[in-house]
Amino acid sequence: MFDMMKMMGKVKEAQEKMKKIKDQLDTIKVESESGAGLVKVEVNGKKEVISIKIDESIINEIEMVEDLTVAAVNKALKEVEIKSNEFIKEKTGDIIPNIPGFDIGNIFK
Repeated sequence: MFDMMKMMGKVKEAQEKMKKIKDQLDTIKVESESGAGLVKVEVNGKKEVISIKIDESIINEIEMVEDLTVAAVNKALKEVEIKSNEFIKEKTGDIIPNIPGFDIGNIFK
């Protein structure tokens, strides 16, 4: 017989695990650079920019700083998206089955 209480317990357990996984995303860190290291950006798995470092040699070239910063941020966000999705898939393997075409990373957006 179908046990609704047991199923609800499993759903609650899965929700708790998913929350813990989401909370752990800030432990993932990616550093990216542009302009051969003139601009460096660090982001976490929650897609938050942690730091931006700009080489002093280009500080007076505002347009270059802007362009290199945008490039470094975009690159870092792409890299952290990949790392975060891998982390989520690894951590949710026992919670959510591998369903073709289903992207678990979209749950956390």
